[in-house]
Amino acid sequence: MADRITAPDANRPILDSSGNMEQSFRSWANNLTRLSLITGEGSPEGVVPADRGADYMDTIGTAGNIKYIKRDSDIAGDKTQGWILV
Repeated sequence: MADRITAPDANRPILDSSGNMEQSFRSWANNLTRLSLITGEGSPEGVVPADRGADYMDTIGTAGNIKYIKRDSDIAGDKTQGWILV
């Protein structure tokens, strides 16, 4: 099964009558934020917590040491572990 962000229903308003985000739009925005590219300096392993499937780019990396993907959701309960270099 693949995870995919589906757009909110275009026929529903983004805000309710009180000016607060509708739940469907809030869920979509949270998923989009959760799956957006993370950037930083150095390897994320043991440093950057994330959900499985997250992408990380090392902004000071050299050729072959730039992009990481979070393969494992955690290792022994540690969400900063489980990154692999791709």
